[in-house]
Amino acid sequence: MPQLHRVQTPSFNDYPELIRVWEASVRATHDFLPNDYICLLREQMRKQYLDAVMLIYCKDRQQRISGFAGVAAGRVEMLFVDPDYRGQGVGKQLLRYAIEHLNAEQLDVNEQNPQALGFYLKQGFEIIGRSETDGMGQPYPLLHLRLVHTLSLTSG
Repeated sequence: MPQLHRVQTPSFNDYPELIRVWEASVRATHDFLPNDYICLLREQMRKQYLDAVMLIYCKDRQQRISGFAGVAAGRVEMLFVDPDYRGQGVGKQLLRYAIEHLNAEQLDVNEQNPQALGFYLKQGFEIIGRSETDGMGQPYPLLHLRLVHTLSLTSG
């Protein structure tokens, strides 16, 4: 399984590989998005989105980025796994790190991406709301999720 390397914001030189992982992941899981929109989002990732978050990533033994996440203000703003590494714990590892070390407790997920929704629900999140459009105002509904906190009561 890929191991999480030390947490750092990758340098600008790492951005092409992050974009490669992002696009491969989106094309594998977001079949509802037209190609033109994916291309537009790719430019937004490159020019704006990656710089707006604290980035963490996993690498494989060959030092290739297998997945990454971005967190800002207590929210997981992005989490993408290279399709070659899906189902190997990369996403879970990144999400757990974001929760435990970066205080991430909220996120949005595309309603039309049931695999991602199922993943987040299994990881302890619950749906708390819905928006008809995505962050760019396009007709791709978002579900708003938050981490469920379970209280453990001990008697004294």
